[in-house]
Parts: sequence; C-alpha cells; structure tokens
Amino acid sequence: MSDVVVTFLPDNVAVTVKSGTNLFEAATLAGIELQSSCGHKGTCGRCVVEVKEGKVQAKEGGRLSKKGGKPGQVLACQAIVTETVTVEIPSDSRLTEHQVLLANREEKAILEEKPLELEGYAFQPLSIKVFLELEPPTILGAADDLSRLRSALKPYGFTDVSIDTRVLRQLGEVLRSSNWQVTLTINRLEDRAEIIAVEPGDQSRRSYGIALDIGTTTVVAYLVDLLTGKTIDRQGGYNRQSRYGDDVISRIIYANSNPNGLSDLSGAVTETVNRLLGKLCDRNRIRPEEIGILVSAGNTTMGHLFYGINPKYIRFEPYVPTVTDYPVVKAQELGININPAGWIVSLPAVASYVGGDIVSGVLVTGVARQHALTLFIDIGTNGEIVLGNNEWLMACACSAGPAFEGGGITFGMRAMDGAIERVKINPDTHEVQVETIGSKKPMGICGSGLIDLIAQMRELDIIDRTGKFSELDGHPRLRRENGEAEFVLVWGKDTECKKDIVVTESDLKTLIYSKGAVFAGILSLVKQVGVSLEDIEKVIIAGGFGNYLNIRDAVAIGLLPDLPPERYEFVGNSSVKGAKLALLSEPAFKEAKALGRSITYVELSSGNLFMNEFISALFLPHTNLELFPSLAS
Repeated sequence: MSDVVVTFLPDNVAVTVKSGTNLFEAATLAGIELQSSCGHKGTCGRCVVEVKEGKVQAKEGGRLSKKGGKPGQVLACQAIVTETVTVEIPSDSRLTEHQVLLANREEKAILEEKPLELEGYAFQPLSIKVFLELEPPTILGAADDLSRLRSALKPYGFTDVSIDTRVLRQLGEVLRSSNWQVTLTINRLEDRAEIIAVEPGDQSRRSYGIALDIGTTTVVAYLVDLLTGKTIDRQGGYNRQSRYGDDVISRIIYANSNPNGLSDLSGAVTETVNRLLGKLCDRNRIRPEEIGILVSAGNTTMGHLFYGINPKYIRFEPYVPTVTDYPVVKAQELGININPAGWIVSLPAVASYVGGDIVSGVLVTGVARQHALTLFIDIGTNGEIVLGNNEWLMACACSAGPAFEGGGITFGMRAMDGAIERVKINPDTHEVQVETIGSKKPMGICGSGLIDLIAQMRELDIIDRTGKFSELDGHPRLRRENGEAEFVLVWGKDTECKKDIVVTESDLKTLIYSKGAVFAGILSLVKQVGVSLEDIEKVIIAGGFGNYLNIRDAVAIGLLPDLPPERYEFVGNSSVKGAKLALLSEPAFKEAKALGRSITYVELSSGNLFMNEFISALFLPHTNLELFPSLAS
C-alpha cells in the first residue's frame, strides 16, 4: 500500500499513513482524540470532520448526527483515506480533557485527609525503605551478599525475603561501590516480601507509591508519600479506551471483533496511566524508578483489560469473569512506568459487574464496619449498588448506559469544557439560563445538566410523566425536526458549535431508561433483602458524576429514593481513596480481600423482579407515586 499524508486543521498537524487507513485512526496517530461511543461502527455520529482538500471514500451505513450534515462532512471512523487530504476537526467533535473529580465536594465532604489515622487502620504501607550499614565480608566471614542482606533485615521483622532477579544481578556491584551502605525498597503483602530495589547510601527519606482508579470514562492517580501517608499530588484524565466505545459492553465487543482489539484496549489504558504518571513525576521532580508500588481499583472489565486478560465471558451468561482476585504482577510486565521491578496490586472484584472500585468504596466508607443500614451507590455507565451493614452486604449492578455521561444523547457530552452542567428555566417565560464547565460557550450537555433539565421540564409541565413534550402552542423553544419534537436549549448564535443545542424526545426517553434502570436496581435489591426504602439510614453517593448531582432533582425524576436529604452523603471518588487506604495499610488491604469474598452478588437478570421494577420506573418519577411522597402536590 502507498503512503498518503493527512493534514488536520486547525492544529496544522500532518501525519503519514497507509492508504486504506480511516480518518479516525489517522487522527489518533496525530495525537488528536475524537469523540466516539460506538466502537468505530459509525452509529453514534460523533466523530464528524470536514474534508477541505482531497477526497475520501465513505463507507455505507454511517450515520451523521444533528451535529453534522454539511457538505464535505463525514464520519472519521467511516472515511477511508486513499490520497493526500486536508481535514478540519470541529471543536465539538474533539475529545478534550474533561472534568475529573480529584477531591471531595466542599459542602458535604467526608473522608478528609487523615494521613496517619487511616480511618482506624494501622499505618503499614505495602512498600517500605530500609537503610542498612553492613559489615564488609572478610576471609573469615565470607557469607554471600544476599545472605548478609537477609541477616541484616531480621531485626526489621523480615525472616524470609526474596529479591528481584534484576536487582540481584546488580547487588554485588552496588554493595561494594557504596561501601556497604545501601537502602533497600521492600514490598510486602500477606506472606510475601521482596527486595525490588537496592540504592547506594541513605535514600530512605524518599518513598513513593501510586493509588489508581481505572474508570470506564476517567482514570485518576494519586501520588502518595509512603513515609507520611500524605497525598503529594493528583492527576486525572479521560480513559483513552473511550475511542473504542463508551461502555464496558462496547469495549468487550471491540476486544473480540477486531484482530488487535484486546491489545488496542490494553494499550490504551496503559498509555492513559503512563501519561498521568509522567505528569505527576515531572511536576514533583520524582524519577519513575522511585515509585515502588501501584495499587489499582476498577470495575471488573477494566481490571481485565489492564492486565491484558480477555473479558469476553463477562458478557455472556452465566457472566463469569476470568479472575476476581488479581495476582501481583511486576510493572514491567504491564508496561507501567514505575520501577520495573515494582508491584502492581489490584483490589479484588466481587463478580462480573461489581468490581474492585466498589470493594474499594465499601472499604473506605466503612459500610462494613457500621450498624446503620447503608445504601452505597456508584452511578456511571453502570449503576453499582451495595446494601447492608456490619452484619451482611449484598450487591447488584444495572446497566444505566452512557446517558449520564452524555452517551446516546444528541448533544450529550462528557464533563468537558463547554458542557452544560446546570440549567435554570424561568417558570414564567420558559427562557433558559445555563452554566458550563470552564465558563466556556456551550457545546453540549453533560449528565448533571440533563438531570437539572428534565426535572425542571417536568415541574413546569413542558413534558409529561412519560417524557413527551406537552402541546404548548406558540412556544418559541419547542419545534419539530424530521418528525420529532425537540426543545432548543441554547440557540446557535450563542454556542461554540454554531448549532442550536437541542434535547429531543428520544433523548428524554434514553435518560428515563437510564434513571429507571438505577432505581429499579435499588428497589430490586431492597426487596430481595426484605427491607423497605424507609429502613435505609444512610445513602452514600460515590463517583465523579454523583459528586455533582443535585439530590432534589435526582429524586424528582425518580433516580434516587425519596428520603430526607440529611441521609445522603457524597464521597467523591471513593475508588481511588480506597486504593490509597489499601496502599498505606496492609490490614486494610486484607479487609478488602475479605470483602471481595463476603459481599453477596445478586444477578438482576435472573427472574422477573428487576424487569418488573424497571418497567414501573419508566415514568417521572415512577408509576407508584407513593414511593415519592415529598413530590405530592
């Protein structure tokens, strides 16, 4: 195949690719990320680009969304390059860095930084440094170098310690060149201890680890000082697997329907993690080799892809993953840029759709240590739910779909600059005021904005309980386009994309399906256990999306139970906080392992309970209004 040059505007970046490459792949090679939620099938219509010079071959079947449709516009994933071309990428087709929750919300924050209290767990980091001053060998005392190290470590409680082969190869030289004064980095977990680094001199004042949350949409890393327990710095970004699909199912399908699918996805998350680590190291003047351990948490599919394990059977009944309790592996094996001999440790999953991120959240919020009946909810592309206390814990998962993160919505987008995150409709004039992330011109709407919008539309009778628009004659923002009713949220003259940002009846139906799935999951779990919603004493909302949730509006649309507001608590990213807790305390990690085994998983697809509850939840707020007494007029 011949080579062709693709130039991307307005970046003015050119890349050489093989003829037959699609524009999406070319953009990725050029370092430009495009929006996509369909795994390059052309069905989401988000990767719209405009061919300015040259020609491309467009595959049949691609669907341009309302964001596209101009002459020269094509879907990048469906446009094959056969000659040199120049392409312009609209701002609303780009996947830019989006708002990632790195800390708690200020107003109802719990889990404050308590470095040495560790929520009641002993401070026992999984990686420590020990400075040793050894006696040089003599003719009369000629024990081998490793034996001398092991003997010197016995006073520190290490009776049986192994050593990484790479470190062993350098041991003799390092000991002698440092005059037998060295610092050991020792990783320990349960019955295993290993020397993963030997440094000349006293380097014991610098010891670092990483706590990592691998989310379907975002990845967050904490750089942690293992001597003090303090978080030195945080970094977050979007998961670069997003280019292959928005949710875990689309990524599982991609992994198994493309020749290099699994390696593409594993490589994308490795690239994401290494970018975050690189920024943390550069900003804090730390060498990657000084980081001896990384503790990760993520859903079960993300865990499999991080380890390069095919998640194929997570998708098929009886929904059994390859592994829930991940083995410790070396960083070099996964291509993670810390000390090559450093350990990658992952918190265990419960089942195919309740992963280590949920175990991590349950651990750090102390649900399993409290008598109060607690509902723990993490809302994202999946809704994972745990109910219980210190006597029992049950969990389930429901497919909320990507709507809360902008997927499947005409002008939906992730929480990036320009995303509408707050909506206010004037009750008299129905004029709309919006707030956007970064105070930028609107480009679309994210999950928190959608919930604001649908709650206010229902309150003002702009839509009925099924999500259909009311007949409001002469309303300037209601119209029909291509036979479908839609509401103009922002006029094109006021948007970054120069198009009217609209919400259609189909968008509302998608959102109602998503909220219905979450509430049906909650009610199904409650009924399985034999308690009532009123029995729930505390509701913990976790995750980045939940942190920006307006509880009043979430209850109004039937997403969350109608309970007193004081029972709700926001914990932000509990996944990364639990990973940090496990990093700093071996007893906490052991408890996480026990939680992975003890949480009872309820498969909602078994039986009719969930489906019956789901159908009942496809109204605003619900078919049974008695479940929402505070909304009674």
